[in-house]
Amino acid sequence: MTPAQKIQLIECPRDAMQGWPHFIPTEMKVKYLNQLLAVGFDTLDFGSFVSPKAIPQMADTKEVLSQLRIEETATKLLAIVANKRGAEEAIAYDAIRYIGFPFSISPTFQQKNTNSTINESFDLVKEIQRNCNNNGKELVVYLSMGFGNPYGDPYDADILLQWADAMVMEGITTISLADTVGVASPEQISEALQTLIPQYPSVHFGVHLHSTASNWQNKLDAAYSSGCTRFDGAMKGIGGCPMAQDKLVGNMDTEKMILYFQEKGLLTQLNTNALIESSRLAAQIFQ
Repeated sequence: MTPAQKIQLIECPRDAMQGWPHFIPTEMKVKYLNQLLAVGFDTLDFGSFVSPKAIPQMADTKEVLSQLRIEETATKLLAIVANKRGAEEAIAYDAIRYIGFPFSISPTFQQKNTNSTINESFDLVKEIQRNCNNNGKELVVYLSMGFGNPYGDPYDADILLQWADAMVMEGITTISLADTVGVASPEQISEALQTLIPQYPSVHFGVHLHSTASNWQNKLDAAYSSGCTRFDGAMKGIGGCPMAQDKLVGNMDTEKMILYFQEKGLLTQLNTNALIESSRLAAQIFQ
């Protein structure tokens, strides 16, 4: 990979906030998200249209969205959905460019996360994709438990290819492999990406990696050297999926990723002052 190839950095405050134990006031979310919009990320995964009973922290997503200063940024907005109703709500907003759907290749986790079977979820993916096509949106499918799972469900390269192929056949062009509970080793990350990227050259594959302070760089190295150019992260490495297990596994730390890529001559267009202020706000919110 050369510096000429563009890296897409997706900042995921939604993933950082969704499992936070105390409700973050709406006005604080708005202030934080507007600051992140000034940094220059490719995409901001800002909120989700899901049941407030399941994810209480995201109950104010619509109110937050109405106060975001999207006219002042080139950063695109992504919202996560988990059912038909949530997708319809998200698609109705002009400000939202991407609809993200967590499709688990672990049957156990699909049931835990969206209360549906894999086949039911794939039917929903097809319906959301049609709705996105009709309304000028792009569906981003997250293959969660994309590197294995802790439940003993079958996982291998054939299963990964099976579901990637199914998504591609539906016209989906952005697929992100999610290391939902942080189980992936660098070798597994390399193997998965090197299996998929050459097979589907028209698809943009990304990674949503969960990591710790000790293994983030090895995981990032594995993804980058395997040809991945789309990376999810969260400031301070906060977050994880509250539906996956009791203890949240941290996200890939955005600030560390930025330094990693800037050392390679990438991501040099980011607003440093806005990033510093975002970091300060993150430290204030997540304490």
